[in-house]
Amino acid sequence: MATTRRPARRDTPPPRTGAAEADVLRGFLTYLRTSVAAKVDGAPEPQARTAAVPSGTNLLGLLTHLTAVESALFLGERVTDWQATFHAAAEDTVADVVARYRRTVARADEVLDGCPDLAAPVPRPRPDDPAPSVRWALTHMIEETGRHAGHADILRELIDGATGR
Repeated sequence: MATTRRPARRDTPPPRTGAAEADVLRGFLTYLRTSVAAKVDGAPEPQARTAAVPSGTNLLGLLTHLTAVESALFLGERVTDWQATFHAAAEDTVADVVARYRRTVARADEVLDGCPDLAAPVPRPRPDDPAPSVRWALTHMIEETGRHAGHADILRELIDGATGR
């Protein structure tokens, strides 16, 4: 599995945020988003898209899935097949997938910047589309990103020994 050992990166500690609930939630989400993107960024091909576990999970699939979750939750985009979101397109490079994720996160942050009330629903492009509260959406995205960041930690270490966040 692991061919070349990369040096361990120093772990970045959790963020120190303001006391306001929105600052804490957004701070932790930003921290996790940055961590998971860094874990995938620079991963070698074809290992980044190769399943390292029986479930088929791979680095590019994880980040492709997180891009879809961000798009659905904060941008109101519809996903009809969640399982399909765990697969990057054959023509996608590591750089493509990371850049797409970062662009989606930036668009989601623009939406969140306009949401001062955590109890209000996340804005939707279609008013008939029900939306969770901003608080729920942020909490869910923290959980989802944290879970998959942990998967990415293990997968990246198996690929080339890179550790740390």
